[in-house]
Amino acid sequence: MFKPTQNIDTAFRSMRAVMLLVIAGCLLISGYALYQNVRLAARVQDRVYVLANGKAMEVFASSRKDNIQVEARDHVAMFHTYFFSLDPDEKAITINIKRALYMADASAKKQYNDLVETGYIAGIISGNISQQISVDSVLVNTSAEPYLFRCYATIKITRSTSIVTRSLITQGYLRNVARTDHSPHGFLIERWETLENKDLKIENR
Repeated sequence: MFKPTQNIDTAFRSMRAVMLLVIAGCLLISGYALYQNVRLAARVQDRVYVLANGKAMEVFASSRKDNIQVEARDHVAMFHTYFFSLDPDEKAITINIKRALYMADASAKKQYNDLVETGYIAGIISGNISQQISVDSVLVNTSAEPYLFRCYATIKITRSTSIVTRSLITQGYLRNVARTDHSPHGFLIERWETLENKDLKIENR
């Protein structure tokens, strides 16, 4: 008389256990799928595709801290290239100096004014002199802001009768600023000074 009732009760318990296992399995699978989806979305956000010459190239996003040394050195090198690359063309000099002054504070403007006042810039133009700089190395200390840097470079001055090679060492500080078209690295050079600017050799042409 009680056997059918016991069978029904056992079957109900078994079914409940199976249902609980199925629900637990579904929750585990859903949780794993959600976790993998979040990971995939994070990986996709770190990737950017750039179209160049008809080809899609994948680039990876990274934080500023990962590239701060590289960006700081390039900012300093670009500034020195603009400031010291002079050709006997007033318009070209103005364009380069304007680019350089966007990347530095009043200390760079002061040095440029000194070059103008001493007649150096006028001498470049009237004497058909070309001046080119080669940045050898840039050392940047990123342990504390503003970042102290020192730039080692070589300047070649080509005159009609000679070629002068000079050693240039400058020093200054880099302060973080907003990235703009004029300062793509997001730095501003402060307290810039020349430590050494001396002739290494003179060659006759």
